[in-house]
Amino acid sequence: MKTPVHLNALRAFEASARHQSFSAAAVELHVTPAAVGQLVRALEQWLGTPLFHRGTGGRVRLVPSEAAERALPDIRAGFDLLALGLERLREGSTSGVLTVAISPSFAAKWLLPRIERFQTAWPDTDVRLDTNLKPVDFVAHRIDIGVRYGTGNWPGLRADKLMDEEVYPVCSPGLLRKHGRLQKPTDLARQTLIHDLSMDSHTAFPTWDAWLQRVGVTNVRSRRGMKINNSAAVLQAAIEGQGVALARSVMAHDDVATGRLVRLFPKIRFASPLAYYVIYRAEASTQPRLVAFRDWLLSEAAAPV
Repeated sequence: MKTPVHLNALRAFEASARHQSFSAAAVELHVTPAAVGQLVRALEQWLGTPLFHRGTGGRVRLVPSEAAERALPDIRAGFDLLALGLERLREGSTSGVLTVAISPSFAAKWLLPRIERFQTAWPDTDVRLDTNLKPVDFVAHRIDIGVRYGTGNWPGLRADKLMDEEVYPVCSPGLLRKHGRLQKPTDLARQTLIHDLSMDSHTAFPTWDAWLQRVGVTNVRSRRGMKINNSAAVLQAAIEGQGVALARSVMAHDDVATGRLVRLFPKIRFASPLAYYVIYRAEASTQPRLVAFRDWLLSEAAAPV
C-alpha cells in the first residue's frame, strides 16, 4: 500500500479528535468547520473506514473509533518528528522567521523599545511576536522562543533566568502636585490604589495586600480601588493620574527613568518571588536564530541602566 499524502487531512483528524469538535479544530487550523469536516471525510474515504462513531442521521459525534484511538499516538508522534525535521533543515542559518511568544505588556514596556538593536545586529532574521495573555503550546503554535514571568518551571521547556524583579508604588508627577507629597506609606490611605490582576491566578504574585503587610501598614483598605488585568494598562492609568499603582520594576523602568512616573518610598525594597525567564524547547536549543535572540535578550537584561 502506498503511503498516504493526506497530511492536511491527518492534521484535521488529529485536531478534531483532540478537541472533540470540528469547530474548535477549525479555529486552531485557521480554516472553516466545513473544511475540517471535508478533510476528515476524504481521509475516511481513502482509508475505507470511519474515524469517528456516528449517531443517527449520520451526524458525527466526535468520539474516535477504536482504530483511530490506537493510531492517534503514532500520528501525533509523527507530527512531532516532522516538526523536528523541519527545525533541523532550518539549522545552520540565521535567516528566516523567528517566532517569539511574550505577553502584550512585556512587549509594549520592555521588548519593543529595544528590539531595533537586535534587528540591526541580525538583519536577516525576521522577528514575529506572538503576544498572548496565557502560555501557548510551543509545538502547536510553532513558537521558537519566548519570555515568561513565573518560577522558572514549565514542563517540556528550558528556562534561563533573564531578570529578577521588585515591586514598588508609583504615581504621576501631577498626582503628587495635586494631593501633596506622599511622605510615608500610611499616606496611601487617601489615595486610589491601582491593582495589577495580570497574574492573579499565581499565588506568589505580589499584591497591594502583601506590600502593605511587609511595610507594616494597617490603615489602608488594600483591596479597594481600580483593578486592571494588564500590567502596561496599570502603568498607563498611573501615568494619567488615576491613582497609585504597585508597579513591576521591569515594566515601569522606562516610565520612571523618563519622569512619566515617580517611584514612591524608594528606600523600601520588596523583591518579587517571580522572575522573567527565556524559554525554548531543548531540541531547538542549537538553532542559530534562537541562540542569537536568547543571547541578545540576556545581554540587554544585563546592560547597565
